[in-house]
Amino acid sequence: MTTTTTAASNAEIRALLSVLEGQRRHVLGILDGLDTEALRRPALPSGWSCLGLVQHLALDVERFWFRAVITGDPAVIKALDDIDDAWQVAPDVPHTEVLDRYRTEADLANAVIIAAAADTPLAWWPHHLFGEPHLHTARDVLLHVITETACHAGHLDAARELIDGRRWMVLT
Repeated sequence: MTTTTTAASNAEIRALLSVLEGQRRHVLGILDGLDTEALRRPALPSGWSCLGLVQHLALDVERFWFRAVITGDPAVIKALDDIDDAWQVAPDVPHTEVLDRYRTEADLANAVIIAAAADTPLAWWPHHLFGEPHLHTARDVLLHVITETACHAGHLDAARELIDGRRWMVLT
C-alpha cells in the first residue's frame, strides 16, 4: 500500500472520510432505541433484518474493501470465508456484538483510509469471484463505500419507519 500522500490528496481523503463518517452515524443513529426483537425482525420478504444489514456493512463492506482490497491483509483475506452469509445473524449472537463489530471495523478502516493516498492501487482483488476489478484506487473504493453505506442507510430508514414510524431526518 502506498502511504505517501500529497497535501491535496490528504485533504481529499479527509473530506471523503468525513462524508463516510456521516453515513456511518446515520446507520447507527436510525437504529438507536430499537430492541433486540425489532433489530432481528425481517424487514423485507427477502428476509434481511436491520441487524443483518449492519453485519453486512461491517464484514462485506468495511472489512472487505479496506482491510482486504486496499491493504491486502492476508489474515483478513483468509477470514473472508468464515461467514457464509453476513446478512444472517445467528440467534446466539448478541445484537450489541454486531453493532460493536461495525464500529470496530469502521475504526480499522479509518486507519487504512488515512494512511492511503487517494491514488493508492488495490493491493488484492478476488478475481476468482468477481473477474477484473471495476475499482482501481483507494479513492474509487472510498467513493464506492460511501455510496453503498448511504444506500443501506436509506434501507434502514425505510425499515425503521415500518417498525415504529421513526424517521431519521426529514427536511421539508
